[in-house]
Amino acid sequence: MLTLKLITEQTDRVIRGLEKKHFDGAKEAIDKAIAIDKARREAQTKLDACLAEQKKYAAQIGALMKQGKREEAEAAKAEVAKLKEASQEYQTKMNEAEEELTAHLCTIPNIPYDEVPEGSCAEDNVVVKSSLRECKPGDTVGNWDTVPSNGNAKVPHWELAKQYNLIDFDLGVKITGAGFPVYIGKGAQLQRALINFFLAEASKAGYTEIMPPTVVNAASGYGTGQLPDKEGQMYHCEVDDLYLIPTAEVPVTNIYRDVILDEKDLPIKNCAYTQCFRREAGSYGKDVRGLNRLHEFSKIEIVRIDTPEHSAQSHQEMLDHVEGLLKKLELPYRILRLCGGDQSFTSAICYDFEVYSEAQGRWLEVSSVSNFDTYQANRLKCRYRPEGSKKPELCHTLNGSALALPRIVAAILEDNQTPEGIRIPKALVPYTGFEMIK
Repeated sequence: MLTLKLITEQTDRVIRGLEKKHFDGAKEAIDKAIAIDKARREAQTKLDACLAEQKKYAAQIGALMKQGKREEAEAAKAEVAKLKEASQEYQTKMNEAEEELTAHLCTIPNIPYDEVPEGSCAEDNVVVKSSLRECKPGDTVGNWDTVPSNGNAKVPHWELAKQYNLIDFDLGVKITGAGFPVYIGKGAQLQRALINFFLAEASKAGYTEIMPPTVVNAASGYGTGQLPDKEGQMYHCEVDDLYLIPTAEVPVTNIYRDVILDEKDLPIKNCAYTQCFRREAGSYGKDVRGLNRLHEFSKIEIVRIDTPEHSAQSHQEMLDHVEGLLKKLELPYRILRLCGGDQSFTSAICYDFEVYSEAQGRWLEVSSVSNFDTYQANRLKCRYRPEGSKKPELCHTLNGSALALPRIVAAILEDNQTPEGIRIPKALVPYTGFEMIK
């Protein structure tokens, strides 16, 4: 959530940022936040004054009693009683204002960095890099040229999965419902190989592996911004008031909730493999067929906690890491800098990685890598103490998929078809134990 310091000291910048994100009523929302904070501060001022008066009267009462001036002492006690009643009223007003302010700030998204392009939808995202061709400044998804054919057979992964007995979508429907596939034989082995490959690569890059719970409490969902914004997208265990995680970002980042770190320990670099659960309510059509959009899927997440001064470098290192994975898997890819209107609620800047499926004739998103600036840290109360300073400051939090498995599996199956079977990328062979799916 945005800090009051940012809102009050850089009001115009905040409003411009919210407008870039196409947030309706940006000025009204910020004006309301400032007004609530003003009411809170006024109540605080009156409360402080009441408490000071009480302290003064308390000192007088003792002296009056010693002097035998009982009537004056009783009058002072009566004034103290009135002040205590007023103090309670001001305390209540202040608490109500604080609660109202926090609730209101939770409805306001993060503001994008200056380098985030203008735009209202996915078509306005900027293509900054591709393995298929050189990108020109200003290239957007909307004006991207058609990708040339590479001569691969154009059989989609859901047909290949059935042909080679790798994934049974119907069996998943029987056991659970649509969006919960069952991986079989070499399909299951391919999943496990990718998980181990991604974790091994993350370890080489200096990430500490975490194995977190896949259910979290409401405080964790609030800390990373899934609540109160995305309740409808998460599976809720109502009896225990727990949520199935949509990504390992939630439990791993919440490790550092209400924690003050030392600057010398930053950046913190964690990775985690988990199952992820998303309701995806309202999703339908050809774009969700097969592995394209699931309710349960495997993903490896990388998470960093860093200082404001170093977080941009951390973000670039994360982007380089994800790009390196796609290169090793020999998949055609492009990198998008998301425009303001297509960014998530919580991110300050985000890059998406997409792989090309010739079989489907479209790009498939496989990773989002985001810097949240202090937005999550403010909700989490995740802070660090700079060297030589006693006052803690808010950290920056970052995360990214490295990688999400479903569309990676789809791309590997579709882009590696040969007359002999499906070829396994060389980097993955040590993890699968086989070079071909026949």
